[in-house]
Amino acid sequence: MSRKLILVSLTMVCLFFIFGFEIGANATDQSLVSFSSGALLIETSPEYSSAWGNIWIMDENPKTGWCCPSGKISDNVLVIELAEKSVFDRLEFDTGYADAKGRGAKDIIVELSDDSPIKGFTEIASVSLVDREDNQSFPVTVDKSGKWVRLTIKNNHSDSEYTELMDFRAYGKQLTKTPLADVSGTYETNYNDFHLRQQGTSVTGCYEYDEGILNGGIEDRIMKFTWIETGQKGPAVMVFTSDGEKFYGIWWYEGREDSQGGIWNGTKISQDVGGCPHWGGGIQEQMTSELLEFGRVRLYGINFDYDSDIIRAESKPTLDKIIAMLKSEQAMQLIIEGHTDSDGTTDHNQILSEKRAESVKSYLVSAGISSSRLFTKGYGESMPVAPNTTATGKAQNRRVELVVKE
Repeated sequence: MSRKLILVSLTMVCLFFIFGFEIGANATDQSLVSFSSGALLIETSPEYSSAWGNIWIMDENPKTGWCCPSGKISDNVLVIELAEKSVFDRLEFDTGYADAKGRGAKDIIVELSDDSPIKGFTEIASVSLVDREDNQSFPVTVDKSGKWVRLTIKNNHSDSEYTELMDFRAYGKQLTKTPLADVSGTYETNYNDFHLRQQGTSVTGCYEYDEGILNGGIEDRIMKFTWIETGQKGPAVMVFTSDGEKFYGIWWYEGREDSQGGIWNGTKISQDVGGCPHWGGGIQEQMTSELLEFGRVRLYGINFDYDSDIIRAESKPTLDKIIAMLKSEQAMQLIIEGHTDSDGTTDHNQILSEKRAESVKSYLVSAGISSSRLFTKGYGESMPVAPNTTATGKAQNRRVELVVKE
């Protein structure tokens, strides 16, 4: 992806590249204003550069953040649209990695609206931060729910040129769950046209740059996938607007998720999926292609109940595509790998990963695939592909992979 865009340093990991979405976890475990939870920026404050843009206060990474342009140190306002109507019980702010003493944001007003992004706001907190300190936590005692959050950064600690805020997090619970309509179609993006086909909770597609293809999954308004180009690949995460007409995303190279990432945004221009000469056009075709070329594929769209090996009903389309592939590739034998994050004990995670891999095998066998062609292996938390220090990193580590058995 040697493209002309501003690369930014981040440790945000592609949220929800997982072996089953962990539905039902403690509501306070995930920041509801984070990009990884499906939140979107609706109104931005002036920013120093793209590398210091508003988006970086939503990536759950205290080392990246927002900075104002020179001299615009006071009364900076931004508005975040939440994925769902929510209520907060706690707010957190990071300023520890502000570039210089005195630049850290100081007085901040947080408001919540259930009416619109421009009216109906009620103040839920007015906080005063310590300069250059992370994990500054404040309770929310105002009984108010809403869909839009307005942040007013009033000032800093003394610097005359710049105000910086590195991260903003809000914890509580979502009160609604609104399904996103099928997002299949063609999108105009900063990396040329992007052709996307959704089948159940799985997505495949291509884009018109360096024979790019993608394979991933979608949950609510969040899409996660692996992009593959000539000789290189990596993860990406997109968040759709509520009408499904636009997405805003971040991509990075495989193995470099903690160093450099880039912006990938798109707007739907057609309901027609269209296609590319280098793309087979569906989940089964893409899965088969990756297994034959790389010997391994990560699956998205296989969803499990929280802390359970029970497969959720929406996973059926993806599982059925695996069955169809195995019936077509009758000589293929597969190892089903299960992986978890580091939450819980090592022994518990090891057992959970083994049980989930066995659940996938049982489904395939029940559909007529010979058990002699399927092998399972649980790795628990022992093979992370991202740091387990954030919710998004943990989400990437919860995953299943299919591997061709030699």
